[in-house]
Amino acid sequence: MNEITVLDREFSVYITEDEIQSRITALAEKINEDMNGKDVLFFGVLNGVFLFAADIFRQINFECQVSFIKLASYDGSSSTGKIKELIGWNEDITDKTVVVLEDIVDTGTTLERVIAELKLRKAADIKICTLLFKPEAYTKDIPIDYIGFEIPNNFVVGYGLDYYGYGRNLRAIYKLTK
Repeated sequence: MNEITVLDREFSVYITEDEIQSRITALAEKINEDMNGKDVLFFGVLNGVFLFAADIFRQINFECQVSFIKLASYDGSSSTGKIKELIGWNEDITDKTVVVLEDIVDTGTTLERVIAELKLRKAADIKICTLLFKPEAYTKDIPIDYIGFEIPNNFVVGYGLDYYGYGRNLRAIYKLTK
């Protein structure tokens, strides 16, 4: 499917399933190299990260933990700039290396909130891994350690990313065309 309709919007394929999986393998290899021997907790930011987190976590080859938090900042196709915490923090992360898994980093507002919370909870080290990064939209100074794809400031759906809750199940990533 090169073109799809999600609700009232039209999208065209932007990143194929094969390209996504190939990049995830490369990210996992680098994380395996960098994090082996450390006490690591992967923290996924729901909802959008669930597919990316599952695919990358299956390729991690050292003992580690995974957990999730649920925050929301989008309304339809644009960021509200306000973060709502929907599911809180349960794990003790004191002295752990935390790898934050994000589906997409655009303005960085959600990421800033997550980092502040992790620092309060005394994480030993914090690394950021995102499937998609929008450098044109990014307004923060937080370094992104692992980036799947840098993309323009376009609205995208698929592979966990949604438009009003729809489109998450698509195997590829699609960009808004109309």
